[in-house]
Amino acid sequence: MVIVSSDSAPAYTQTAEALTDHLVRQGIARTDIAQSLAADLAVRLKSGQPPRPTVYVALGSEATQLLVAAGTQTPVLSALIPRSSFERIVRSQGKTVSARLSAIYLDQPLARQLALVRLALPQVRRLGVLWGSESADRATGLRPLVAANGLDLQETMVTQPDDLPLALAQVLAGSDVLLALADPAIYNSNTLQNILMSSFRARVPLVAFSPAYVRAGAVLALYTTPLQAGQQAAELVLGVLRGKPLPDHVLEPNDFEVGVNAQVAHVLDLTLDAQALRLALRRLERLP
Repeated sequence: MVIVSSDSAPAYTQTAEALTDHLVRQGIARTDIAQSLAADLAVRLKSGQPPRPTVYVALGSEATQLLVAAGTQTPVLSALIPRSSFERIVRSQGKTVSARLSAIYLDQPLARQLALVRLALPQVRRLGVLWGSESADRATGLRPLVAANGLDLQETMVTQPDDLPLALAQVLAGSDVLLALADPAIYNSNTLQNILMSSFRARVPLVAFSPAYVRAGAVLALYTTPLQAGQQAAELVLGVLRGKPLPDHVLEPNDFEVGVNAQVAHVLDLTLDAQALRLALRRLERLP
């Protein structure tokens, strides 16, 4: 098998290590597990000397784009990739999800995110969401879940970067909590501090999707670690190496962590226990 990383970022390196270690513990020889950066593999593909593994694991968007565009007949499992990025790549290449092209999304299930909101912030009644071009198609999935959880949804579409300040102000004014859904048009390095400061001043907790956001000032985050992502991918790869096909559908993360910014929580008069919230979520989902 070959693990293809989009670049040498720590998240990819750690996931590849976790994947490899898990496979080795299950009896796969370390020498049967190769690793490559997407840029290096691209050179090999162009030279007409591609590797011929039993399965590829593509970590991130660039690696996934490369392998999908290459039209390889080898099964490809994409991991550490946002749902919107994977769908865009598949759509642009005219492909469909199958036993030859599957994925484990980086995004947490919407139901899990709402369950975290209800567990951590039982007093809230109004949930705010900002939609961008890459997240808007999730609205149809979120609306019934919000209603089923007894919440009112305050939502606004952001079509242009200049629309964000007004849209944010409107959503915060009508919300008890702001749920951040991964969308680079809204949540990025240029906008994050303004969103965090605005929500803090409005005393509207921000529930985010990465530990970096918690460190920056979000009250809560729900995310999957590289170790967890690597172990989940390894279980699917192990099946392929033992003669099973990849799932013919995409998967969501089967493990996760909860992050809490205790300082921000204290200022907002919230008492939050990250480990207790994680265990409660796992019990709700009947996870081992």
